[in-house]
Amino acid sequence: MKIIKIYGDYIQLDQFLKKTDHISSGGETGAYLEAHKITLNGIKVHEKRKKIRQGDTLVIDDETFRITGE
Repeated sequence: MKIIKIYGDYIQLDQFLKKTDHISSGGETGAYLEAHKITLNGIKVHEKRKKIRQGDTLVIDDETFRITGE
């Protein structure tokens, strides 16, 4: 499990994918969502601008991320 620190109330999924180097631009988000299994707190994610907040757990394929704050 990787710990990811965010600043502010939330980070959008497309921003998170760029921050963690899964994609290089926001335009790749739609194709990435279709090609990979992504869940937020156990629920499959379909929206590229889904808000990810402190305390959430995001799983991309088999890689788990725990979101923390400042």
